[in-house]
Amino acid sequence: MRVAVLGFGSRGDVQPCAALARGLAGRGHEVTLVAAGRYARTGPPGTRFVPLEVDPVAILESEEGQRWLRSGPLGFVRGFRDVVEPSAAKLAAQVDGACAGADLVLAPALGAFGRHLHDRYGMPYRILHFQPSEPTREFPNPLVPLATLGALGNRASYALVERLGWMVLGRMVNRLRSSVLGLGPLRGSPFAADRRARVPVLCGVSPLVVPRPPDWPEHVRMTGYWRLPGTGVGEELEDFLAAGAAPVFVGFGSMAPREPERVAAEVVAALRRARLRGVVQGLPVAADDDLRVVGEVAHDALFPRMTAIVHHGGAGTTGTGLAAGVPNVVCPFFSDQPFWGRRVTALGAGPPPLPIRELSRETLAARLLAVPKYVEKSVQLGRLLRVENGVKNAIDLIERC
Repeated sequence: MRVAVLGFGSRGDVQPCAALARGLAGRGHEVTLVAAGRYARTGPPGTRFVPLEVDPVAILESEEGQRWLRSGPLGFVRGFRDVVEPSAAKLAAQVDGACAGADLVLAPALGAFGRHLHDRYGMPYRILHFQPSEPTREFPNPLVPLATLGALGNRASYALVERLGWMVLGRMVNRLRSSVLGLGPLRGSPFAADRRARVPVLCGVSPLVVPRPPDWPEHVRMTGYWRLPGTGVGEELEDFLAAGAAPVFVGFGSMAPREPERVAAEVVAALRRARLRGVVQGLPVAADDDLRVVGEVAHDALFPRMTAIVHHGGAGTTGTGLAAGVPNVVCPFFSDQPFWGRRVTALGAGPPPLPIRELSRETLAARLLAVPKYVEKSVQLGRLLRVENGVKNAIDLIERC
């Protein structure tokens, strides 16, 4: 088959898609991976890589993007169109050109590109989920920052989130369908339309981390994580790791604290209090004998060599952190991050979440000092996750259909 795999977002979103692309190419399929140009190296051998000119990381790192990320949940939703829409037409046109000749499209739910391309060319598509987003009575939509709303409320929360999202983005989506793709408007949420059509869904999450809800329909399958092997950490960081005890990783991905300098100072002070070395990513700290500052680095290669991982709780980072077999300390900002923080705690793989607004040298140091009691369960879970072949499971399902 000629398969197009769409990888939108930052590294944590692109790497699972690249892992699927690599697996498909290994089965003899002709694969095109579509992602921001900075991830060209992620494109595995045997695949065609189409770079998108729209770079989500550059958008987030811009002054406007940083204000957007610091605006909280409501401000994030309100600002989505202002930040994304100026680049959306170019993005849609590039995706359209890259996928026009595909026999099958694998696309994240975000943007509903699978449905748009199907409407334009008629090819089948599969929806990729990085968090469990199919309605269930077991837990609310991961974007809802509550552990439960009761069975009926949990299930209803999915429709509520999808309708609110469509209210915010529907007009923009239909403008792009008309102006870029030459399509008529969608009359309602594409998520609901996909569900009615029973479009197959591949959820790249392990049932060891989130047990598969018994009320999910058969066309929604939880495959296990789609992991891409790391490529090393670089000579300088390798020397630092070899020079002493395993350090703590601290990094919040594309999330931007409201007061980065204050957060950086509190993180360094917490590491000092806990008498731990650190590898810090994305915060304004100064390196010294016990501290290294890194840019983009392969988490798969780095995390297993840490004594603990402090992060924002993004779906990809959490999956990689749990597979590393070391305790995770989740400092959620918003979105699905509180959900993953609760899962880490429920699994015994880390202490209770520490919301970023509550992070201080005292609160972080206390969690780091408690890390030893989470080691045993973290090691056990990591061992199981590393032998779970989510890529193979997903490709078996793709080929079977």
